Amino acid sequence: MKHLLLFFLFFGFSIYGQENNDKEFTYNEFLGYVKKFHPLVRTANLELNKAQANLMMSRGGFDPKIEVDFSKKQFKNSEYYSILNSSFKIPTWYGIELKAGFDNNEGIYLNPENTVPNQGLTSFGITIPLGQGLFVNQRMADLRKAKIQIKLSQEERKLQAIVVLYDASVSYFNWKKNFNEVALYKTYVSNAQIRFKGIKSLIQQGDKPAIDSIEAGIIVKNRLLSLEDSNLKLAKSKLELSNFLWLENNIPFELSEQLIPEEKLEFTIQETLKTNDLVNRDFSISKHPKINALQSKVDILNVERKLKANLLLPKIDVGYSYLSEPSYIDNYQFKNYKIGLDLYFPLFLRKERGSLKLAQFKVQETQFALDLEKVQLSNKINAQKIEIQSLEKQKQFINDLVKDNLTMLSSEERLFSFGESSIFLINSRENNLVSVQLLQITLENRYYISNSELFKIMANPD
Repeated sequence: MKHLLLFFLFFGFSIYGQENNDKEFTYNEFLGYVKKFHPLVRTANLELNKAQANLMMSRGGFDPKIEVDFSKKQFKNSEYYSILNSSFKIPTWYGIELKAGFDNNEGIYLNPENTVPNQGLTSFGITIPLGQGLFVNQRMADLRKAKIQIKLSQEERKLQAIVVLYDASVSYFNWKKNFNEVALYKTYVSNAQIRFKGIKSLIQQGDKPAIDSIEAGIIVKNRLLSLEDSNLKLAKSKLELSNFLWLENNIPFELSEQLIPEEKLEFTIQETLKTNDLVNRDFSISKHPKINALQSKVDILNVERKLKANLLLPKIDVGYSYLSEPSYIDNYQFKNYKIGLDLYFPLFLRKERGSLKLAQFKVQETQFALDLEKVQLSNKINAQKIEIQSLEKQKQFINDLVKDNLTMLSSEERLFSFGESSIFLINSRENNLVSVQLLQITLENRYYISNSELFKIMANPD
């Protein structure tokens, strides 16, 4: 009868795990909230919008323009002059500019060079740069850089978003780790309290010495202390996790007490983070956002370098305009024209040559950074794959250790029920089991973080 009582005292409670009716807040759901509503992720999307606005602004350099210049002077009933100069200009890609104009000037004190026929004077002309600005000019360079900036912003958006998602993931994993530790300590507090009551009952019956109640009481206090510390860590991890939980209109919200972390996360994390195939196959870094971003920076600097090189050429602008009276616009008389030639060329070109060298150095510097980043990314990916594979093996080892320690504890409890062991040995076995299960939780957390680090290195948040 005594052995049966001891059996119910020491085997009538679970070793680890409690049922609950709380709702799981899965990792995939959590990432969905972060991707859609987190302010920093949405800020990263604004960078792309800013780049698109900059592209629109650069295209404005090729917008047609209407210019009107009118001035008139009237004094003592005399019209000194009335001058109207109007034009319509169309800039083109290769620095060539088309221009149509109409001038109508009159007055008794009009400058002779502004004299035009009574009906005014129309003109149709073209300006062509023969040196600087023909194949590369500031307008062309700005537009090319703006187009490349779109690609750069797309890659930088991914890099900014991935940092937020990684930090959010670590917070989620820490929440799960602390939640599991609290559940573990709750179970062992319950076990220790049941054992303490059983020991006191046996002492009252005279089957155990009174000192055993002190031993059992110590383990209860230790378990309560560990539980309180774990509850503190869980509360802090919940608040940290709430930093990443937002709704529409930038409304933050706290994690509900009824929500619990995903229980079977180890079976879904690689699919959620899209790291399952990467662990078992090679990954090409040619499309990596960081590589593409650096390549875009190289391309932008090359555009700037070509523009600087173009400044070594002489500035030669040739213009021709056909002149005609409005009423004779169909009678082309090419003897009526206006031509112009502008020439500018520094003799030593020291400013231009120095500027070109600086541009070349910037290209080389960024290219070196690109080459280095390719090697570093490859090594980081390989190192992370090795770490994940090692942690998977360690998880199997720790699972076996938990089973073995659980067997040892159960065996010690059976021996105690037959009077062949002591409460001290049972507590010692249980302490070993708790330590191994805590290590199991920590190792599981490392496995999750390692997968998220691979996700961060891949930098593919979409």
